[in-house]
Amino acid sequence: MSSADIHARPPNGTLSPYVAPAKSVPVEDTPKRPAENTDLQYWRYDVKRQRQGQNDGSLLCFKFTSSGSCPRGSNCNFKHDEEAREHCQRNVCFEFLNKGKCGKGPECRFVHSLTEEATVRDAKPRSDRRPVESSCWFCLSSPDVESHLVISIGDGYYCALAKGPLVPEHVLVIPVEHFPTTITMPAEPEAELRRYKNALGKYFEKQGKTAVYFEWVSQQSRHANLQAVPVPLSKAASVEKIFHLAAKRLGFELLVVNPDGDANQGRELLRSQYDGKSGLFYVELPDGTLLLHMLGSREKFPAQFGREVLAGLLSMADRADWRNCKLSKEEEIKMVDDFKQGFCEFDPAE
Repeated sequence: MSSADIHARPPNGTLSPYVAPAKSVPVEDTPKRPAENTDLQYWRYDVKRQRQGQNDGSLLCFKFTSSGSCPRGSNCNFKHDEEAREHCQRNVCFEFLNKGKCGKGPECRFVHSLTEEATVRDAKPRSDRRPVESSCWFCLSSPDVESHLVISIGDGYYCALAKGPLVPEHVLVIPVEHFPTTITMPAEPEAELRRYKNALGKYFEKQGKTAVYFEWVSQQSRHANLQAVPVPLSKAASVEKIFHLAAKRLGFELLVVNPDGDANQGRELLRSQYDGKSGLFYVELPDGTLLLHMLGSREKFPAQFGREVLAGLLSMADRADWRNCKLSKEEEIKMVDDFKQGFCEFDPAE
């Protein structure tokens, strides 16, 4: 059989779909993907949409409505409405003010009416209201929050780079609501926390590192923050030993919460057993094991314990105190931008 016979197309054969000429479509004629509806997150996180330049000025500024001031002033992309501010002071739901409805319905702790009579009638006990702390460093509505450190904002949690970081990628995972510990957060935000931890794990793994998480809770704790410090994979096996050694030197013991190393199960055990009143410290090791110390009623616990231990592990004793590691605002902004460039592909909020 000749070469021509081999390459000849059989009679009644169809054209290969892989060699058929593609139909050329001008770029300007290609259908554009409809813009995503971002209304689901607009009201809590003005920070997110301010940066993206979204909003046509019809939505209320959460900072101004809740606190009476906004650092962006006339440059804010959101509306500064004095009447809405007055309603907010009467405990009217911000989402109701902005959209005319609230997705939480009767479970919402705030009032869904603009009349004073209904406000009095529907007002919840003060103990049931979401606390608003105007001077809190971590409340996004607070004028004291350093929003330039924020790297990602979700529904129940947001991530920010630490002030005076131990290492450049020292991250805080912080509840949006004003809760004293992540252990007492509802189930839905807990699921989002797992997604953030998974994303951070992938981001650090790409750099040959793994995360160590720790949280200290005291009776004076105001707004929770779960700290995530990346350590080289070569030092991962030493984390448990150095924490046990440091605890022993200070006269207390760290107990294993989950011997099987399932971090999610370990947190669930901790959540089910914690009474919400005692102080505690726990650390999640790279293998998922949780080590826990419950504080006595009068026990004095070193607030920087977790950071100090990891500073020793990383041979950075001079950086154990965050106040020795302060950066200028310009340096912090660059650090955040660098982090976001690498994290964006894993960010669950994107």
